[in-house]
Amino acid sequence: MDLEITLRVNGATHRLSVDTRTTLLDALRERLGLTGAKKGCDHGQCGACTILLDGRRVNSCLALAVAHQDAQIVTIEGLAADGDHLHPLQQAFIAHDAFQCGYCTPGQLCSAVGMLREAEAGWPSAVSAEHVTLDDEEIRERMSGNLCRCAAYANIVPAIREVAQQAQEALRMQQVGKEARR
Repeated sequence: MDLEITLRVNGATHRLSVDTRTTLLDALRERLGLTGAKKGCDHGQCGACTILLDGRRVNSCLALAVAHQDAQIVTIEGLAADGDHLHPLQQAFIAHDAFQCGYCTPGQLCSAVGMLREAEAGWPSAVSAEHVTLDDEEIRERMSGNLCRCAAYANIVPAIREVAQQAQEALRMQQVGKEARR
């Protein structure tokens, strides 16, 4: 059975008629031509299809398109907000050569964006039950749902760590500025 739905993807609204069993991944790739999210395992185990759904990372191969009408969907194609400047994580992946074949890179990047938001919000992990410190062990744990067949992890983790440290430093400088104005 087909159903008319509205998807908000990368800031644009799209009306689609889809079979109710269509995954978000298939709607993005086959209906909207957004092929950044990859179909890896199609079982939610590799993370190649990771996107941001209302700011949270989601395996789009496990999400039905009809269940996410009017949600804010961001794919790798929409990660760089203005299109002219790469997202800091994209820049760090390039600087650290954090990809080889590139197949998993879109999912890794979207997952890293979501993971940094989770850590900033204080969400615990198996490594940090209370205070979140994004060291290499913590980053590896939080990114463990994203597999890289080329084993570029040695460069992925430092790229993510660099962006996390930059964000923490910016926050610290912001707090220092507030205190100085008092």
